[in-house]
Amino acid sequence: MDVLTGIEMMAVPPGRVTLSDRRTQRSWQVELAPGLLAATPVTQALYARITERRPSTTPGDRLPVESVSWWDAVRFCNALSRHEGLTSAYRFGAGAEEVEWDTSADGYRLPTEAEWEHACRAGAAGPRYGDLDEIGWYRGNSHERLHDVGGKRPNAWGLHDMLGNVWDWCWDVYDAEVYGAYRVLRGGGWFDEHWSCRASARRRSHPTFQVDDVGFRLARSHA
Repeated sequence: MDVLTGIEMMAVPPGRVTLSDRRTQRSWQVELAPGLLAATPVTQALYARITERRPSTTPGDRLPVESVSWWDAVRFCNALSRHEGLTSAYRFGAGAEEVEWDTSADGYRLPTEAEWEHACRAGAAGPRYGDLDEIGWYRGNSHERLHDVGGKRPNAWGLHDMLGNVWDWCWDVYDAEVYGAYRVLRGGGWFDEHWSCRASARRRSHPTFQVDDVGFRLARSHA
């Protein structure tokens, strides 16, 4: 764990994951290199420390930061990288929707949706890595509110809150032909029914979208 920021990055082994698109009925496999993923979503305390902002609708240092857009998330990744003396993963262009990912950078970034699903499953073959009441906060047990990170049982790779609590922004564009710049969200949130809290469940939203059940977690590539 980083003693200054409180971030615990967990090792995710290499592997292969099969993704699918419901609209096109297409499935494809993605080979994944080893990497690092944060044990929990970014907290409000960490977000405030780096940005001096507290955008969340429900305040609490140990609660996941929410009401953050995809653009907020990628800018935070760069700011945290600079804070720790790492190379920023993202380069921003002159246009409002121009951003490039420097895959050689050692700084913080958002996971791809393939990385996210591989890490969520942690070797499990089913829709979840355990009983949902034990591993995630969803409508059936959350009392329709946000909860502190790390309060539920982690998966086999030490990752908490992969399902439930807040949706995680991912790097990927959802379906450029139909939805343009919309980005992928994964994991389900505190207000979702159980069927949305599955390793394969996908949601999409515009990168400027901010709502109280969407946050993000950090990834890094191995140097």
